[in-house]
Amino acid sequence: MFDYVIVGAGSAGCILANRLSEDPAVRVCLVEAGPRDTHPLIKIPAGVAGIVGNKVLNWGYKTVPQPSLNDRQINVPRGRVLGGSSSLNGMVYFRGNQEDFNNWARLGNVGWGYQDLLPYFIRNEANNKFTDPVYHGTKGPMAVSSYHHVNPLVDSFLAAAASLQYPQCEDFNGASSEGFGVRQANIRNGRRESTATGYLQPASGRSNLKVVTGALVDSIRMEGKRATGINLFHDGVKEILSARREVLVCCGSYGSPALLQRSGIGPAELLKSVGIEVRHELRGVGENLQDHIVAPVQMKTDDPTSYGVSLRVLPRLAWNLLEYVFARRGLLASNLFEATGMVRSTPEVSLPDLQMIFMPAHRNASGFPIPFGHGYGILNVLLQPKSRGNVRIASKAPQDAPLIDPKFFDDESDFEPLLRGVDLSRRLFANPAFAAMKAVEILPGPNVQGTDEIKASIRQTAVTVHHPIGTCKMGQDADAVVDTQLRVHGIDGLRVIDGSVMPLVVRGNTAASIMAIAEKASDLIRGLT
Repeated sequence: MFDYVIVGAGSAGCILANRLSEDPAVRVCLVEAGPRDTHPLIKIPAGVAGIVGNKVLNWGYKTVPQPSLNDRQINVPRGRVLGGSSSLNGMVYFRGNQEDFNNWARLGNVGWGYQDLLPYFIRNEANNKFTDPVYHGTKGPMAVSSYHHVNPLVDSFLAAAASLQYPQCEDFNGASSEGFGVRQANIRNGRRESTATGYLQPASGRSNLKVVTGALVDSIRMEGKRATGINLFHDGVKEILSARREVLVCCGSYGSPALLQRSGIGPAELLKSVGIEVRHELRGVGENLQDHIVAPVQMKTDDPTSYGVSLRVLPRLAWNLLEYVFARRGLLASNLFEATGMVRSTPEVSLPDLQMIFMPAHRNASGFPIPFGHGYGILNVLLQPKSRGNVRIASKAPQDAPLIDPKFFDDESDFEPLLRGVDLSRRLFANPAFAAMKAVEILPGPNVQGTDEIKASIRQTAVTVHHPIGTCKMGQDADAVVDTQLRVHGIDGLRVIDGSVMPLVVRGNTAASIMAIAEKASDLIRGLT
């Protein structure tokens, strides 16, 4: 018996475990399906490409075939380890545009505008460069740092943007997030900072906090319309954990709706179709799925300036290894995606609708994580997709993956910003700043011209940058799942706290916003706000 049972030890769950267990009179249990975060590649920032596909630490989800992407199934990895996806992601710290949160509030979510969330962004952050207290914190649990080293091609990228009259942005989390610049990351002293290291480890010695790993949660226990605990399988044995106060679901935008649906909370027709008793009908559970899809442009060169493995750079790689081992600096202390541009792809839009992530590395056609050879590219990210998908369980068995259908390009207008992004990428790479590289375009390829041909290339090469949100959205309309306190509509003692509650996706990376949501939720639960 616990006061709070938290399902999912990811970006939100670890924060809640820390904050709620600060009160020694409160008993907290944090339940995670995966193992502890001891894999060595988790700690090395440059190891992100090798860790994200790990079958032990990743749920290994794929979308259902996407008709608009030539029926391809897109990999959508999610962390299954302490720290969740914060132990696997690219560590980018980017909150999003201030108006993103104001739009949440305009939808009727009082208390969720930018100024409401700013104190929680600040409370979360230990920034090693930006110290303006209006926007930043310097003493929070999560390290936010600038890079000691960036690839020289970053300077070429920024110079090319400046020559095209695009503004520079020094601080993407400050007064304005528009422009081109170097990003910050959740890295502390050359090592990944996850919510497991920033929040859970400092709380691990508390006698009132129990952490259970390797436990697969089957369903939420309910008495009438009140959540009272969870059913789980631990080491193959079925167990029950009871919650005196609340069950807090923090399983992410795929896992949280799936757990609610397995528990009989969701669209009645779906639940009946898989043999689950309808305990509480909520038609929005699993709906409103949004994600950031990307259109890549890739260049190849013989010049060894970029990150990559070749005979010419073996001495440099040996130095990189020594530099990291003895000083925690250099290439291995970087997440490799060091610079970006936030742009309005057309003057008709008032806010950035395109993120251009610069990759100073060759992209292997096979998807192998270590780049062989040299090159560079841009991932053009659609920041405000109009398409909406869903997540639905395939059966009542918790080990069966949910059916994830983002419905990419279900709204054809989603192609437009990406088409403009491909054109802008080509103009940037044709700039004199890159002339010394003598590079050739390999994706989409120099012969791919015109709207129809570029669209065809996007259909064949588009992937996501793994920012799913919205499947348990916050609001008061008929499709909303949680209220502004993040309580599930119609059920007592049950909240959802993760990226699934976002009604609209932010123009940025979602990790920072999810951490702020969890910080605010901890105050809501404790009655501090």
